[in-house]
Amino acid sequence: MKQDIYDLTVAYILENQEKCYRLAYSYVQDRDSALDVVQNAICQALEKCWGIRNRAAIKTWFYRIVVNEALQYLRKNKKEISTEPSEMREEPYQEEGFGKADMESNEVYEEIQKLPEEMKTVIILRFYEELSLQEISDVTKTNLSTVKSRLYAALKKLQKGLEEINYEKA
Repeated sequence: MKQDIYDLTVAYILENQEKCYRLAYSYVQDRDSALDVVQNAICQALEKCWGIRNRAAIKTWFYRIVVNEALQYLRKNKKEISTEPSEMREEPYQEEGFGKADMESNEVYEEIQKLPEEMKTVIILRFYEELSLQEISDVTKTNLSTVKSRLYAALKKLQKGLEEINYEKA
């Protein structure tokens, strides 16, 4: 049975590696860093997959690992990023399949990046990774009603921010 769980974990990772990369990239905003986050998440998942009791939970379990690794990476590298001179900053890389083609505009993406981490996580998991609210609740280890309130609050903030941008353009 243990080998079955390991094989299921490996199969899930292989089938969903692009989604995991896209999720990591949405947090760290750098190709190489996103690859590092995914690599760390895969290593952690393969080491700890033996503890999975419910095979149906592999998806949310692995998403939780990727999100946690991305947040850990951001916390660890926060000082380095904030002290970087503005003229040395690299232009953000837009990943195919997650860039302008998947979003109405670059403005939406920029507004999502301005959201607090909890709200950003809910928006990304809901609309870009197409997880249900219950799955988001499992991934973030929060109450379903909290996920709903974060989603609606985030949508209000996004709407307000986009209305301000459109007002400024007019």
